[in-house]
Amino acid sequence: MSTPQLHWCKSSYSSSSEPGDCVEVAATSATVHVRDSKTPDAAHLTVTPTAWARFLTHLPGR
Repeated sequence: MSTPQLHWCKSSYSSSSEPGDCVEVAATSATVHVRDSKTPDAAHLTVTPTAWARFLTHLPGR
């Protein structure tokens, strides 16, 4: 799946104090894509929804 077909959302855990200091996430039924908003055309991380859910359980405040 190419990046333009994905709907990117800013992470609620991203800092709002620095403009552009943001992680963006785009989810499909089979994959979760993660990118740095400062470099949206650069490579991004792609994981399974299961791996993403496991990652989220380790975030503070969850």
